[in-house]
Amino acid sequence: MSQPSVLIVSDDSEFAPTIMARWQTERCVPAFLLMSTPVWSESLIAACDLALVGAARREVVPILKSLDAAARPAIMLLSDSAHAQRYRQANPRLILLHEHEGWVDALVVLAGETLRRLDATARARRAEQSLAQIQAHATLGRYMIDMRHSFNNALTSVLGNSELLLLEPGTFSAIVRDQIATIHSMGMRMHEMLQRFSSLEQEMKFDAKSHCEMRVPARAIPAPVPTGMD
Repeated sequence: MSQPSVLIVSDDSEFAPTIMARWQTERCVPAFLLMSTPVWSESLIAACDLALVGAARREVVPILKSLDAAARPAIMLLSDSAHAQRYRQANPRLILLHEHEGWVDALVVLAGETLRRLDATARARRAEQSLAQIQAHATLGRYMIDMRHSFNNALTSVLGNSELLLLEPGTFSAIVRDQIATIHSMGMRMHEMLQRFSSLEQEMKFDAKSHCEMRVPARAIPAPVPTGMD
């Protein structure tokens, strides 16, 4: 997450400026999207990573439902807890923060921790995907190594028989001889590819051995013990 986006939803003209001014004192400042309830748009919800909901003149339940449908976490500042349960039903991910002295600091800190958790989750997901891809490549590599000898035996048979056939030019027509020559030529190319694969395998083993040796510290040579004799 290079720079997260925070959507601020409120009809209070002081709500967004207060939060944005306080957030400027933090080390990481997100990009802000501002929206009031009369002109709310689902496109803004899709573009944000976190939503902060403040005082509103209109019903916010549809907005909370849209945030939940988009799987966006939301923090809502409540001055009255009478409708808290109703808001939670509209968005189970909703975090409710009751308005009290110092609520601005609490809201910014809570929002910052939520964004860090989202970033950590995204990093973990990317790491799992990379690990799965590496494991798939490793499985393919092991299969190729296991099948290399069988492939080499089959290739040797193809090359040997095609060479024997080419030693009898008068037995086949020109078209058949060209086809046999093509089979032999393609077999040689496959042989070269197999040789390159074997060389790559040896290089990988050498690199892995060198890496392991670098990680194992060399034994310290003991200093000579003084004998007291010049």
